Amino acid sequence: MKTILFLLIGISMTMTVYSNPLLEKFATPFGVPAFNKFKTSDYMPAFKEAIKMNEKEIEAIINNKETPNFKNTIEVLDNAGQALNQVATIFYNLNSVITDDEMMKIAEESSPLLSAHSDNISMNKELFKRIKYVYEHQKSENLTKEQQRLLDDNYRGFVRNGAELDDKKQAKMRELNERLSLLTLKFGQNVLKETNSYQLVIDNKKDLSGLPQGLIDAAADDAKARGLEGKWVFTLQNPSIMPFLQYADNRNLRKVLLDAYLNRGNNNNEFDNKEIIKEIANLRLERANLLGYKSHADFVLAENMAKTPAKVFDLLDKLWTPALNVSKQEAADMQKMINEEGGNFKLEPCDWRYYSEKVRKAKYDLNEEEIRPYFQLENVKKGIFELSKRLYGITFKEMTNLPKYHEDAVSYEVLENDGSHLGVIYMDFFPRDSKRGGAWMTNYREEYYANGEKVSPVVSIVLNFTKPTKDQPSLLTIDETETFFHEFGHALHGLFSNCQYLGVSGTNVSRDFVELPSQIMENWAFEPEMLALYAKHYKTNEVIPAKLVEKIKAASRFGQGFATTEYLAASYLDLFYHIIEKPLTEDIDKFEANKLGKLGLISEIPPRYRSTYFRHTFSGGYDAGYYAYIWAGVLDSDAFQDFKENGIFDKKTATSFRKNILEKGNSEDPMDLYIRFRGQEPSIKPLLEKRGLN
Repeated sequence: MKTILFLLIGISMTMTVYSNPLLEKFATPFGVPAFNKFKTSDYMPAFKEAIKMNEKEIEAIINNKETPNFKNTIEVLDNAGQALNQVATIFYNLNSVITDDEMMKIAEESSPLLSAHSDNISMNKELFKRIKYVYEHQKSENLTKEQQRLLDDNYRGFVRNGAELDDKKQAKMRELNERLSLLTLKFGQNVLKETNSYQLVIDNKKDLSGLPQGLIDAAADDAKARGLEGKWVFTLQNPSIMPFLQYADNRNLRKVLLDAYLNRGNNNNEFDNKEIIKEIANLRLERANLLGYKSHADFVLAENMAKTPAKVFDLLDKLWTPALNVSKQEAADMQKMINEEGGNFKLEPCDWRYYSEKVRKAKYDLNEEEIRPYFQLENVKKGIFELSKRLYGITFKEMTNLPKYHEDAVSYEVLENDGSHLGVIYMDFFPRDSKRGGAWMTNYREEYYANGEKVSPVVSIVLNFTKPTKDQPSLLTIDETETFFHEFGHALHGLFSNCQYLGVSGTNVSRDFVELPSQIMENWAFEPEMLALYAKHYKTNEVIPAKLVEKIKAASRFGQGFATTEYLAASYLDLFYHIIEKPLTEDIDKFEANKLGKLGLISEIPPRYRSTYFRHTFSGGYDAGYYAYIWAGVLDSDAFQDFKENGIFDKKTATSFRKNILEKGNSEDPMDLYIRFRGQEPSIKPLLEKRGLN
């Protein structure tokens, strides 16, 4: 609260004026968000005030009487809207990690406001005139590569958002954007509610047969927290359902739990997403047509490395047949085991992870529960910190005095080799009902330069790992360990950014390039030299034995048919929704079944994401872009060859990767950056080799 003194007709009086903490410059260490000061009631007033502030900034650009140039138009525009960006960043990040009904309501209320405001800027004809003038007269300015990139991106961005449309088409565009903003939000909320509303309650200890003790203890803790002491609760959160499917001997319960997982958003209830999907796909098509594109995929991919749907399909097709063939052999191996055990049934999706684990143990004498004690969360984190130090010279200092949004969150100051400040990273490891599932990296503040001074980044990685119990700490699976390395790679991309302008900073790159920094980090996770640094038994501190390392290496390609096929199926599904050139009228379940059936996807493998809970494509910004992970897989597999050839901790190679990839953001064409690092365009061969698909 601020107190303002008024003098009115000789009378002294005081008046209190509300000061919104979301709009202030945070008086916190490193200027991190003052989470402890925010109240839910602050958000809508902050949104409205920040929009007004941004409107004035845009008016100032338009009303500038000087001839438009990069400095008085593009640079000023890049700096505009920082207050709104601050409010929106904080709100939408927190809406993903500590949401409740009130937060969801604010999201629904603010979404159309933000959509309309964005349209008011991108369709502002006077503003676009200035941008277009600078674009057409750029040869008269001595622009840097980064300035050139920012100018080009701004010009194309305005065109792609309707700046050149006539008034009637702009009005239609606004209508489409507003509706899409609400639908995509609703889709994600439905998935969260469906996930949280389900629980499998077990009251017979016999039904726990096969399950690891740690999972049983976690299920008992969850039951107790829900007022069901003496029972066990399993949920649709990955740390609960995935090991259940992997180890539970009770086939009927595996089927019940998996069916609930696969049918999220498809239960013909208030959270059903089928009609929402249809409307999203059709509105995206209509918007693409307005802008002169024949499909939404054509519109999206024009700005990605892939450029066209044909190129994406070409990559997926090259991988599909070898991956499908390997998955069929994997299915045959499991069916053989079922038959040998006297099982009188055909392999189904609920059996895949269970029998896959059995086959892996039989083939490689490798049981994941034998491995997990060596992957304590704290040790994996220390290993990632040590890897970052060896490659890039950076260190991490835990900060206990920083505000945080939840007690689970931890924060670190990131320091350069010389001890100077690089940035801040928050980490949030465990699932809760107020937090959406999955794993992601985000920013609370992106790196840029203001008045010649570097503004350091504040980044966050959010995960949903197995919780510790009273008897043991959080022990990660192989998949969870890889996920930690993956998201940390995104964090390094944000932390190392060294760009002048916000518009091209950090992770503001094309969808099929943003996954390179994350996926290349996965390559280190199970390298023997890396394992020796961090894989230590949580009880004895013994380094993982060489025999186990050899087993992990021998089994590294195991299950790649399944993993690649389920991923590719989801990538195809995403594209199928977005290459439509006529409105979708078919029932969503039939559409999905028909498309995947024509691909030849075997019935034992569902796509990684079925349509009705496919958040990446219907609410997560990966529409017509889910293929990006495999595209980046080609890049990261090829790029890691450089490290393998020179030593996986080679600082010269790491410095080149940092300087040419991690620091550059979107300041240059991504393929130019890649070639500068690697010396050549990427080859698909290392990916095929790594996955055993060649």
